[in-house]
Amino acid sequence: MGTEGYAETYAASSEDPEKFWLNAAALVDWDVPPARALDDSRPPFYRWFPDGRLNTSFNALDRHVLAGHGNRTALVYDSAMLGTTRTYTYAELLAEVETFAGVLHSQGIRAGDRVVIYLPMIPEAVIAMLATARLGAVHSVVFGGFAAAELAARIDDARPDAVVTASGGLEPKRRVEYLPTVAEALETAGHRVRAVVVAAREGFAHTVREFDGAGGGSWADWAGLAADAQPRGPVSVAATDPLYILYTSGTTGAPKGVVRDNGSHAVALAWSMANIYDAGPGQVMWTASDVGWVVGHSYIVYGPLIAGATTVLYEGKPVGTPDAGAFWRVAAEHGVEVLFTAPTALRAIRRADPELALAAGYDLSKLRTLFAAGERLDPETYRWMSDALGIPVVDHWWQTETGWAICANPMGLDPQPLKAGSPTFPVPGFRLRVVDGTGTEVTAGTEGNIVLDLPLPPGTLATLWGSDERYRASYLQAFEGSYATGDSGYVDEDGYVFVMGRTDDVINVAGHRLSTGAIEQAVAKHPDVAECAVIGVQDSLKGQRPCGYVVLKAGSSVTEVDIQAALADLVRRQIGPVADFRDVRVVDGLPKTRSGKILRKTMRQIADGEEFTVPSTIEDRSVLDALVPLLRPAVQREA
Repeated sequence: MGTEGYAETYAASSEDPEKFWLNAAALVDWDVPPARALDDSRPPFYRWFPDGRLNTSFNALDRHVLAGHGNRTALVYDSAMLGTTRTYTYAELLAEVETFAGVLHSQGIRAGDRVVIYLPMIPEAVIAMLATARLGAVHSVVFGGFAAAELAARIDDARPDAVVTASGGLEPKRRVEYLPTVAEALETAGHRVRAVVVAAREGFAHTVREFDGAGGGSWADWAGLAADAQPRGPVSVAATDPLYILYTSGTTGAPKGVVRDNGSHAVALAWSMANIYDAGPGQVMWTASDVGWVVGHSYIVYGPLIAGATTVLYEGKPVGTPDAGAFWRVAAEHGVEVLFTAPTALRAIRRADPELALAAGYDLSKLRTLFAAGERLDPETYRWMSDALGIPVVDHWWQTETGWAICANPMGLDPQPLKAGSPTFPVPGFRLRVVDGTGTEVTAGTEGNIVLDLPLPPGTLATLWGSDERYRASYLQAFEGSYATGDSGYVDEDGYVFVMGRTDDVINVAGHRLSTGAIEQAVAKHPDVAECAVIGVQDSLKGQRPCGYVVLKAGSSVTEVDIQAALADLVRRQIGPVADFRDVRVVDGLPKTRSGKILRKTMRQIADGEEFTVPSTIEDRSVLDALVPLLRPAVQREA
């Protein structure tokens, strides 16, 4: 399919999805190849490859070794925190995974059981995921460093038989002890696990021995168990059996666990590696994310390994480990060809190194594409990075729920001209529409609700863990026959999709509906602005008014008064006087989740004086705390 053009491929996926995805299924190895693609007997709960059987771990490892590629590099671990690297060939990684599958088996883990993985960005995280999948069990990775209450909530929801963790994780200025957190979570949770397996790391205060028995389970050392473990082969499972549960970021109340199955997940990721990322066997892909997020699941672990590529696992930050040249060091040292990161990482680099001077010292000749996702890649950051690197900078849009890109520029088909601010076109398999509140499709250029027609393609969520009805209520009820993405945007006259933000980030100023994303786009054009957030706050006269919070680039000497006037003029010229954009504050930082999303909803709630819950996924609580005094007065300021 990689030799066809985008238009032909998209048409084929829409006109005959059964044939299209059965052809794509040939990209993975099956124990029982599927004879049909789609089970549509129980709408809106569609299932892909219902009669197929396979093992995802086998597809990521064994098949490459059996094909004679065992000496090919599978995984490069680069720890900026420790100043060390370690490389695993496919044969070496397979041996580690077989052994740890034996460890889990010795702890009673069988097909269908759940394993919670609470690990930092170390090779054991990849190994634990693949070993769980090898046994046909279901992993649920929880971001290492989450508070005990959040970990306990996920344990109670997933009801795992085992927890895999480590002594701790490393942050630029501190060590995070994991074992007391895990112990507290197990004591708090109503569910009892049988076993806790701990990967020991040097330099941490706590040991397994201190906590053995905490929470009712046995605690044991990874290395000790591995020494006696019998390697385990791959267990064949149904394509529709679950591979993992991943809880959506920003969850409040009961956790919302997205369920991904084995078969359609493997097929979708194999197809995407070739057709979206243009990355294949022996090529190096680095996804600068975390295995605790969906991006890490799909494109640190499963996607590259299923494709036979080399994947980079990075333990560090875009800035501060040691400087804003960290990404370029990693890319140069490991010959990275495809880099995937979040826009917030690019903006952090831009703030610290506006001229990208630190990249000049590294050989980036192998780097051919930079992909961005996680939140909208604003046009100014896109232009800055495109000009600086001289390679395609590809924004693409997807969600935890979809598991892979909804919209992208298909670099493995025929790359389309890029447009600043757009993730280009819908990916084959995703039938996207923009509708108004009644579900009526809007005209080109008109902003509305972005929906995806059912059935969703392979690789997307099958349901929410433990509740089909919650899945239906959360995503399928708002617009009949469609999945509600919760994002707003528009499609222009050329068919390019523009995702402007969450639907609750559309504000109403004196009867005019305005996108805060559009206002942010205007604000970001100012040469001193590194990043910004615009929120709508309550206004007694106009209903809502936009307030901006901006972070300036390093070395900027512009005053707050001057930037207020300049940005008000920019927005007036770009959006119009109807925006009434006058409230601007200069801040040291913006509150974000660990995956890089700015907490606009929380900021808006604080500004409006509403009750709010700080999301468990917040990166740095102190940034939000520092912003509260600036947000609170927003509701008092006169329009």
